[in-house]
Order: sequence, then C-alpha cells, then structure tokens
Amino acid sequence: MRFEAIGLDGAWLVHQEAMQDERGFFARTFCVDEFGAHCLETKFPQHSVSHSSRKGTVRGMHFQKAPHEEVKLVRCLSGSIWDVIIDLRRGSPTFRQSRGFELSAENSLQLYIPKGFAHGFQTLADDTRVNYLISEFYAPAAASGVRHNDPAFDVRWPLPVTMIAEKDLHWPDFAG
Repeated sequence: MRFEAIGLDGAWLVHQEAMQDERGFFARTFCVDEFGAHCLETKFPQHSVSHSSRKGTVRGMHFQKAPHEEVKLVRCLSGSIWDVIIDLRRGSPTFRQSRGFELSAENSLQLYIPKGFAHGFQTLADDTRVNYLISEFYAPAAASGVRHNDPAFDVRWPLPVTMIAEKDLHWPDFAG
C-alpha cells in the first residue's frame, strides 16, 4: 500500500499495490503494520456497506459527536462516488476545509478519515456499493451531520442531487 497525504491534517488516500498475473490481481486493502507505521488507527470493530441504486444520490455529511467520534476507512466496491470530507476539529490547522475525491471500483482508492471529520459522498453511477471500516460502534445519540450544501464549506458536488435522506436536508447552518 501507498499512503498519500491529501492536505487535510490526518486524512490520507490509500493506494493499493496490486500483484497481477494471468488470473487477475491480488492486493491488500488493510495491514495493521502499515497503518500503524503511519500512526493511523488499526482497530475497526465495525464494518458496514451501503448500496445506492441511483446516480446522483448524496449520503452525508455525517459524523459522530464526542466521545463517540470515529475513524473511517472508505472504499467503493462497485460503481463510483465523489467522496467528500470536512475537517470539523476546532483548533485544527485545516478546520472547516474540505476535499473531494473520486473513489471507484476501477481505481481501488481508499479514503482514511480521521476522528472529527464529517463524511459524505455522491454516487457517480447507478448501483454503487461502498464499504466502510469504522473504529467505533455506532451510537445513535451521538449521530450528527452538516448539510451537503452548507455555505460554510462551499462543497461542490459534480452532479445534481437526485436522492438524499430527509434528515440530511435539515441539519442547521454550521456555527463554527
């Protein structure tokens, strides 16, 4: 694996290094030693997957409030997404900054998202599946979010929004 710093403090793109032959390829998607060598989270007790049937679907921007903040390692298994993270850590040198990346089944990129970041994505293809490794168990009372179009962050989505959860439309303006 190759770890690429992306300009937001503590966040990384993780590139697979595939070994290919006539059968196809084999690649590691996670290694405790390699993540540990970069001082990254190595314990992920919860693994989840999402499926979105329609191109243009937005999921997010979600996070868990303290003390249930979580690290996520996100990978697109089929289709493609525009994956966005926002640094919500007050005192961070990249506070309120966002970045977006295309993650797809084809490029096999993974996004490492530190605690204190909001995360969301927009599907760029129909029938898209996304895999998450999550460092904490889900705590419903700690679930929170910011709007996908909150002017505090100026996130630019590549497509018109075709579907979004009702709750994600009504997060209050960010007051940070």
